Amino acid sequence: MARIKRGTIKHARHKKVLELAKGYRGRAGTCYRIAHERVEKGLQYAYRDRRKKKSTFRSLWITRINAAVRQEGIVYSDFIQALGAANIGLDRKVLAEMAVNQPAAFKAVVEQVKRFIKRPA
Repeated sequence: MARIKRGTIKHARHKKVLELAKGYRGRAGTCYRIAHERVEKGLQYAYRDRRKKKSTFRSLWITRINAAVRQEGIVYSDFIQALGAANIGLDRKVLAEMAVNQPAAFKAVVEQVKRFIKRPA
């Protein structure tokens, strides 16, 4: 029976991991065993942070809207509540984009919304 040599398979597997570990510091980029651990952990971080990115962007949009709305003399929570009451279907992403790149259009939206803000008696 012929002997099966698996060196090429092992080499290919190691090469794949070391390719993913390119740029890592120290032996984490060159030594297979350490690189394998670092690559696994890196993939876990990537999976987690693809989901985290969504909440990070949402908080960025909220911060931008809040800053723009406060210049008009309104608080963010009042603005969002009145936005719903005014039946304006713009989401936070679009509002933040308008606040940064199209201040005149954003100001027009704020003027529309101001009529629906409930003032405390």
